[in-house]
Amino acid sequence: MSTVNQVDADALSDARRAEWERLDELSRQRLDGEGVDELIVRYRAASADLAELKTSVGESPQGAYVSSIVAKARLRLTGTSDSILTQIARFFSDQLPAALYRLRWTTLVVALVFIAITAGVAAWISGNPALVATLGPADFLEQYAEESFTEYYTENPAAVFAGMVWTNNAWIAAQCVLFGVTGIWPIYVIAQNAFGLGVSAAVMAAHDRLDVMVLYILPHGMLEMTSIFVAAAGGLHLFWAWVAPGRRSRATALAQEGRSLATVAIGLVFALFLSGLVEGFVTGWSLPWPIKIGIGAAALAVFLAYMLLLGGRAYRRGERGDLLEYEAGTPQLVAG
Repeated sequence: MSTVNQVDADALSDARRAEWERLDELSRQRLDGEGVDELIVRYRAASADLAELKTSVGESPQGAYVSSIVAKARLRLTGTSDSILTQIARFFSDQLPAALYRLRWTTLVVALVFIAITAGVAAWISGNPALVATLGPADFLEQYAEESFTEYYTENPAAVFAGMVWTNNAWIAAQCVLFGVTGIWPIYVIAQNAFGLGVSAAVMAAHDRLDVMVLYILPHGMLEMTSIFVAAAGGLHLFWAWVAPGRRSRATALAQEGRSLATVAIGLVFALFLSGLVEGFVTGWSLPWPIKIGIGAAALAVFLAYMLLLGGRAYRRGERGDLLEYEAGTPQLVAG
């Protein structure tokens, strides 16, 4: 640092020190409206002084001093982020249920489409023996209906099986989230799984075992499939934000919808974990079927109450599942 520049820094410090000290003082006080206005004015002036020091001098003791004061003033103006415990509480009480609530109608449409495809495929194939025969040798299909379908739920230890189905379902949900912006992938995932379930139902119906399939799927399937429907709905919302962003730019719309969808994805991890526990420890084991189905229905009821009741209240308070402005950054302003 040259002597000339150091002299400039000393001169600026002598001329502005009282104003910097006043800014420092305001940053520590409880302020009324006039005090806040003064804080803003002095903050902007000190920021300009800091920029001048860095431009003309570079690193200097004076610059470090002003930088610390400006940082305290900025913190006073913007506030601090909530503690991690407060953020976690807000996530589960406001952000996540509101984000799920936004998807309620799309989730219902996805569920109805899934059921229609599954039922249609099952009725179409099971009603035509020739189509059933194309699925495999007769002895293989009979073994599947009589033994393999039910043994699937007990052939592995419960904890291992629960982890396996949780991982598989999480991957299906992740596909809907990661590739939702295409608009095609969530539809493909839902159609593919509905078709596969319809084929299985056709085989079971052809061997008079459809009731067994329903009993084995209901306990865990109610929450499991609802979670997949929610993931697909979220992916379609992301796609629609890209197609029809409204008065927002496409980048802004995708960013906002993407953050809300990330909130949903985190929540579905817990829902799918619960459904995995039901599938691993309840579905295939020796409990009366009313109890098994009751456990699955209770798990679904808790999820729907969280999504619709708690989510509805959070939504009406203005929550949308996005980050706070402090966390997400200042939004772009639009006219209208």
